[in-house]
Amino acid sequence: MSDIRNRISGLNPRQREAVKYIDGPCLVLAGAGSGKTSVITTKIAYLVLECGMSARRIAAVTFTNKAAREMKERVQALLPGRSGHGLTVSTFHTLGLTIIRAELKTLGLRPGFSLFDPEDAKALLRDLMQKDAQIDGDQINKVQSRISTWKNDLILPGHALSHAETEDDAYCARIYEHYVRHLKAYNAVDFDDLIMLPATMFERHPEVLQRWRGRIHYMLVDEYQDTNSSQYQLVRMLMAERETFTVVGDDDQSIYAWRGARPENLVQLGEDFPRLNVIKLEQNYRSTSIILKAANTLIANNPHVYEKTLWSDKGRGEPIRIIVNRNEEAETERVATEILTRRIKESAQWRDFAVLYRGNFQARLLELKLQHHQIPYKLSGGTSFFSRNEIKDAMAYLRLLINPADDNAFLRIVNVPRREIGPNTLEKLANYAQERKVSLFAACSEMGLSHVLSERAVDRLGRFNHFLEGIRKRMDQGDAIAAIRAMFAEMDYEAWLYQNASAPIVAEKRMGNVYILIDQLEKSMHRDTEEGDDVAEETDDVEAAISRLVLRDILDQQAQEDDTDKVQLLTLHASKGLEFPHVYVMGMEEELLPHRNAIEMDTIEEERRLAYVGITRARQTLTLSLAQQRKQFGEMMNCVPSRFLEELPPDDLEWYGRADKEDPEKKRERGQSAIAGLRSLLG
Repeated sequence: MSDIRNRISGLNPRQREAVKYIDGPCLVLAGAGSGKTSVITTKIAYLVLECGMSARRIAAVTFTNKAAREMKERVQALLPGRSGHGLTVSTFHTLGLTIIRAELKTLGLRPGFSLFDPEDAKALLRDLMQKDAQIDGDQINKVQSRISTWKNDLILPGHALSHAETEDDAYCARIYEHYVRHLKAYNAVDFDDLIMLPATMFERHPEVLQRWRGRIHYMLVDEYQDTNSSQYQLVRMLMAERETFTVVGDDDQSIYAWRGARPENLVQLGEDFPRLNVIKLEQNYRSTSIILKAANTLIANNPHVYEKTLWSDKGRGEPIRIIVNRNEEAETERVATEILTRRIKESAQWRDFAVLYRGNFQARLLELKLQHHQIPYKLSGGTSFFSRNEIKDAMAYLRLLINPADDNAFLRIVNVPRREIGPNTLEKLANYAQERKVSLFAACSEMGLSHVLSERAVDRLGRFNHFLEGIRKRMDQGDAIAAIRAMFAEMDYEAWLYQNASAPIVAEKRMGNVYILIDQLEKSMHRDTEEGDDVAEETDDVEAAISRLVLRDILDQQAQEDDTDKVQLLTLHASKGLEFPHVYVMGMEEELLPHRNAIEMDTIEEERRLAYVGITRARQTLTLSLAQQRKQFGEMMNCVPSRFLEELPPDDLEWYGRADKEDPEKKRERGQSAIAGLRSLLG
């Protein structure tokens, strides 16, 4: 008991108030870095140890497995012995799954039902849609997204058609009906069903809802601003009778509207629960005063139902730096070299640095710059360059060229671009190759293949084998890079990308990625030669270079959960909830941040919240960078600085690379300081 009392006495006054208020509905408006997790975990312990509530009657929910795991560990450390037995700390979807498992009969499901992940669901939609017409991946994604939105808004298949405003919507609604019917036949549910099914069941079966109200006496909801309609309704129905819950959220960090989050749920809560007690956590334990002032000033441009102002006792801190660069290459070069220099000067670790950006494509050039400077990095919240489909295709071709026995590479690209080599053909080829103890590629040219496959199938496989063997010979005879470029041109891979892309610009970017990979391969070969590797022929060069790229790919995949000392590269969306001593936010330009779509659709407020999230990730230093020119559609375009830069307090900013904003005296001082720093490093 004394432990929990000591913990509560160590909280600030507002945090203590949030922990001890248990007599009604409570909204804790928790600003960035204000210790909200401490409030939730301490409140659970307070309910059990001080208020005598059974842990099995408490449910705490959040959005990610990682957040739920961390919360559970912290609560367990506070609850001695078996006092925490039966406590529910989970994601919304895990809670939904628990409810579904307990109510199979009511829901019309059989024991052992399947949970379809998004890829399973996509495969089912593909089967259903192919009956109508020739469809591509983008159309499937659109239908999947539309169905997900309907489920999150608790719109059932029968009602979806009446909500359809366009012919596309009507088509989606018809597919939705078929999709749900097939799920039922398969005794399966999808990810969105985990919330939708319990919520709709509670509406239809009051006796089941009453049973669950008897099981859950107190609820705590983390990241409440990220709830969608169905999640809100689930909480509202479970808590409507007792009104004993605490939700913790920050309307200024609501950045997931594109996946159904409704920050207006904060307002709705006050309307549905008039006794709602609102407690604000405004003391920030993360950032310097200058960083918080910038965040407060920026977000004040958004309308607020509940006003709050973050403050800190961590001192004023360094000014916020804004770096104007000539172009995107200069921007990524500047960020990379600054990280390198700062790490040496301040004896920092690589993991102390984070580079944030609005779009995944911005990381492509940055990855290459960091590799060039041998800076270790981890890419999160987006697709790594080596994880893109077009790069995986290109790597499979390169792997097969240097190792024809690579069966996995063969299977990936034998029908990319389409060569009308179907699964039945490949199954028979695999059986033949296994019997002959040869690779799939080698089996394609064997005479005996005609005994197990039709003449047409043998001809198609033979042409593929002959084509790649020709490229291998050209690589041996002369310019290997030219032969690789010719390979992609001759098989018309670019046309394949255009055929399967949602828009020409998407195909253009994907082909651009392939060219970047080939350029990197060429540079890697030249570096070998410059470094004096003992290389007899260019084919050895290209094999070594490809092998290095393959290794890079493997390490990239292994590094998904890597926690070692690396610079963190994240989208602004993925950075939420994290903090770093030194933060760089790239691409502070109109049409990037705020994004072009947001400008066109007038959703600037969410983009401003995104910028706010980026700023409040920084603990000690914050650097914002932008380019004067950026390449779009193959030509250089002039860029306009982001409107958000003008919304920051001017006295706390230091501009670099923009004459009308720079202080000449400070510029001179920086030059002298840089020279002194170099001297001390060399000395």
